[in-house]
Amino acid sequence: MATQTPTDTGVVLEDWQAGVVGGIAGAAVMAVLISVMNPGVLTGAIPGLYGLSGGVAGWAVHLSHGAVLGVVFAAVVESGIVDRSVGSTVGLGILWGVVAWVVLAALVMPVWLSAVGFPAAPPFPNFAIPSLLWHVVYGGVLGVAYAALR
Repeated sequence: MATQTPTDTGVVLEDWQAGVVGGIAGAAVMAVLISVMNPGVLTGAIPGLYGLSGGVAGWAVHLSHGAVLGVVFAAVVESGIVDRSVGSTVGLGILWGVVAWVVLAALVMPVWLSAVGFPAAPPFPNFAIPSLLWHVVYGGVLGVAYAALR
């Protein structure tokens, strides 16, 4: 059973909803960093996973991925793997970002982009340090937002 989350606005969020909001917030901050540091990732590679191109498509895909990963994060937090303190939730969020970087960005994304014929697919594996930074920021924002919303 999901725990309801009161906020100071009187709105009550289910755990998965807090995960969606936190995931979108984290993905949005991450996308701003990507836009500044390497805009081709957001305009080419991310939408290229689905045969799309352009910044709007990149933002839409990226925010969607962030939301889905936020829901999974909520399930992990609520499984009791860590206590529900703010510090533990934020720490788990940062770890979640690192895991997403290793599994999804460094291993899955290069294979996926090659499989769909994306012309600038990164090498496999692609342990790019800027991408690690982006994913750590995603996880940190997700953890803070989730802790605040639940």
